[in-house]
Amino acid sequence: MTSEKLHQFYNRIGKEIGWDFSQVNTTLTGVKWNFYERVKQLSKPTDTILDLGTGGGENILKLAPAVAHIDAVDQSPTMIQTARSNQQRLAVENVTFHEMASEEVEVLKQSYEMVSCCHAPFSANVVECVVSENGIFLTQQVSEGDKVNLKECFGRGQAFGVKDGTLKETYIDALKAAGFKEVFAQDYNAVEYYKSEEDLRFLLTHTPIIDKFGEMADDEKQFQTFIARYQTSKGIQTNSKRFMIIARK
Repeated sequence: MTSEKLHQFYNRIGKEIGWDFSQVNTTLTGVKWNFYERVKQLSKPTDTILDLGTGGGENILKLAPAVAHIDAVDQSPTMIQTARSNQQRLAVENVTFHEMASEEVEVLKQSYEMVSCCHAPFSANVVECVVSENGIFLTQQVSEGDKVNLKECFGRGQAFGVKDGTLKETYIDALKAAGFKEVFAQDYNAVEYYKSEEDLRFLLTHTPIIDKFGEMADDEKQFQTFIARYQTSKGIQTNSKRFMIIARK
């Protein structure tokens, strides 16, 4: 999926659901952390946080009571519209949402004790510029080995055919080159079960895991083949592979 097509996709999803997948019934075994809980653990009540690629703000609005202020950015106008609606509904006052790309955050003219980025691209050099001295950058990203059986069944998908670990090593090298003193990475590969066909279909319709899902002639056939092959007593089985990088300035 081209960057322009991906941007259009996120704008559509932002209008429909933001980045809220709470309705999807899924269970995971082998998850080693919750990203925004880790952000909370590493933050102090006096900290100011910058969140990159915030989506509909679903996670950052929950974190807000634990810190002084949060600036949250996303380049999708519909995601930001959804985020501001969620903020109004939840009556959270110490979060400011900005419609901009992560590479543009220097215009905010702020430094942050914590910069977080979950499942969104970032520039290591820009992040280094906005993290305060002794501050922390924390990012979670989707590994190339995520949903591997799904992508193999469809013969396409997000980072399909790319060597697992490529993105992690690229980001680690970039952060070190940008001047971060400590860069630590960890990952997990959890077993994931979707309770029903509808749960899995919702995921694939609202994420770019399988690009253009439902638009190709054989997609429904491949989808049913996958369900038949990976249906278990616990649900429809796939995997969730993530890596997290903690960088200290």
